[in-house]
Amino acid sequence: MRRCLDSVLPHAPLTVYVDSESTDDSTELAKRMGAQVVRLDMSRPFTAARARNEGWRRLLELDPGMEYVQFVDGDCEVIDGWLEKARTFLDGRADVAAVTAWRRERYPQRSTYNLLCDIEWASGPVGSTKAFGGDAMLRLSVLRQSGGYLETLIAGEDDELCIRMRAAGWHIWRLDAEMTLHDAAMIRFSQWWKRSMRAGFAYAEGARLHGAPPERHFVRESRSAWLWGLVLPMLILIVAVLVTPAALVGFALYPLQVLRLFLRTQGPIHMRLARAGFLVLGKFAEAAGLVKSLAHRLSGTRGRLIEYK
Repeated sequence: MRRCLDSVLPHAPLTVYVDSESTDDSTELAKRMGAQVVRLDMSRPFTAARARNEGWRRLLELDPGMEYVQFVDGDCEVIDGWLEKARTFLDGRADVAAVTAWRRERYPQRSTYNLLCDIEWASGPVGSTKAFGGDAMLRLSVLRQSGGYLETLIAGEDDELCIRMRAAGWHIWRLDAEMTLHDAAMIRFSQWWKRSMRAGFAYAEGARLHGAPPERHFVRESRSAWLWGLVLPMLILIVAVLVTPAALVGFALYPLQVLRLFLRTQGPIHMRLARAGFLVLGKFAEAAGLVKSLAHRLSGTRGRLIEYK
């Protein structure tokens, strides 16, 4: 967190740190470094969406004339020069609600899982885009008009906000520039599994909220996870048990899918293989997230955060 604050405090007129009941000296450190601190009331369910809303609203309390807000996660460092570049772009584009750029992993070489994050961060179109991630600079006036992030979402809150912004006629833009360095710190398979499961949960919630035409938000991703992560393996097993064990050959579809994805991408072989293999394996984790979301909906309960750190 010190590295994160060091990257923004000298370059921003105001910095707000939102604390979700940390047990170390995070709040004291943030105060000493010069940030304004917001302590969340943890008697209410915590989500990243709620934390971001309380952060930007506190920013406007401190300076009602503030035009833009840069959101950055505590495990990230803002690249020197990005804040000015983003502000200058928004100054010149009155039709753009938010601007983002490239997030990269600080230590992609430390684990395959970190490398997968780095590959993920480096994807997406430059120019007009559908969504931003956890790091982006937004117009505060648009946040006010939209009502901010949907606080009940435990995953996929950035995409959901972008849908409502675009529906109101705003554009989201990605610059071809370095924005932040991120430290995923994923060294265990269980961490990667939880992160992929959270993605599946986000697919389910996104499709529920905005799956109707014309947006069709996360519908394709949800169907793919259902098919590859649950329906197909269950169908193969049922046929193998009830009809013939020869049906188990159907599991050959998975390595064939890995091969297909490997051949469709370019770059170093180890990166292509890692991406293809974990994309296919990730369907099982995503399906688990879909099932978790469905279980909460059927039981009328609210899910808790799916955190991998």
